[in-house]
Amino acid sequence: MRPFVLLSALILTLGVAAPAMPTAPSSGPVSQLDHVLLWGRDIDQVSAIMAVKLGFQVRPGRAPGGVANRYVRLADRGYIELLGVTRPNPDMDPGMLADQASLKGGPGARSVGVRSSALNQVHALLKGKGLAVTPVFTASANDPDGGGPTKPPRWRLFAFERPPLSSTLFFIDYAPDKTDPASVADDRAARQHPNGARALSAFWLLSSDADADRKQLERLGFAGATPVRVPQISARGYCIPVGPNGVLALEPDGQGIAADALRDGGPQVLGVSIGVADLDAAKRRVERGYEQPLTDYKGVWGDAFLAPTRDDLGMLIEFHALPGTAGSKTCGDLKR
Repeated sequence: MRPFVLLSALILTLGVAAPAMPTAPSSGPVSQLDHVLLWGRDIDQVSAIMAVKLGFQVRPGRAPGGVANRYVRLADRGYIELLGVTRPNPDMDPGMLADQASLKGGPGARSVGVRSSALNQVHALLKGKGLAVTPVFTASANDPDGGGPTKPPRWRLFAFERPPLSSTLFFIDYAPDKTDPASVADDRAARQHPNGARALSAFWLLSSDADADRKQLERLGFAGATPVRVPQISARGYCIPVGPNGVLALEPDGQGIAADALRDGGPQVLGVSIGVADLDAAKRRVERGYEQPLTDYKGVWGDAFLAPTRDDLGMLIEFHALPGTAGSKTCGDLKR
C-alpha cells in the first residue's frame, strides 16, 4: 500500500504552487529528471541552508495543513522541492507520515520524479511490461494555481503499486507554460541563482545493490549504463542516462559516507548533481557559507566539488561545471 499513500503525498505537494513546465512535442517518449522531494527539519531551516549557505534562490510555495513547500527552480526545468513541518500535529496524509517515519524526523530525500512529454505512452508501455503502475492522476479542475476548468490540468502523474527501485520513483508531466509577458518574465527571474546554478544533472540513488537498480532502470527504458566510482563518498555503481541527465545507482565501496548513510538511513536519495555556470565562483560562495575550504575533484560529470550538506540536509549536493565547458561531460559521454 505504500506507493498509493506516497502518491497522495505527491498530489498534495504538487497541488500547492508547483512550477509549471512545458510539454515538448515528440514522436516518442522523451524523459528527463524532474525533481527531488527534500524534507528539512523545518521549512525555514532548509530554506536558509539552500539560500544562505549554498547560494540558491528559494521560491515560496504554500503550507496546507501545516506542511509547507518551497522551490529551487533551475533553467533546465528541473527543480528541488523543499518540504517542512510548520506546526505541531500537522495534517499529514499516510505518505507524508511514512516519509517522516523513514527519516526519523530528520532531513533527507526518499522520492524522485522523472518528467515525460508522453506520459500516457510511457504509462501504457510500462504496464505492458508487467509493471504495476497506478492510474494517471491529475490536478483538480479548480486548482488555485492552474488555468481553470477549461484549461489542461497543471500536472499529471503516475507512480507504482510496487516500487521498482530502492527509492520511490514517479513519472510526471505538466501543462504548457503561460506565455503572457509577465509570466514569462517571472519564470525567467525565478530560475536565476546567485551561485550560478543552471541544471539538475543527476540523482544519486543509494542502496545495498546498485546492480538491482540498474536492471530495473533498464526495464523502465533507461539503458546504456556505465560503471562508475565516486571515491569522495566511497561508492561505486552505474551512471544511467535519462534524457540529457542521468541517475547514479550507487552502493557502498568500503567504509565512508555511503556506508554510513546506508547504515543510518537505509536506501535513499543520497545526493544530486547541479551544473553551474562558474564553478570557481560557486565554490567560493559555498566555502564562505560553510566557513571551510573545499576540495576540487574530477567527478562523473567532470570538474566538481562536494558541498558538506549531509548533516544539514540529509542529502549531498555536488556542484560541477556545465556540459560543454572545459573539463565537463554528460552521463552519455562516459562510453565515448
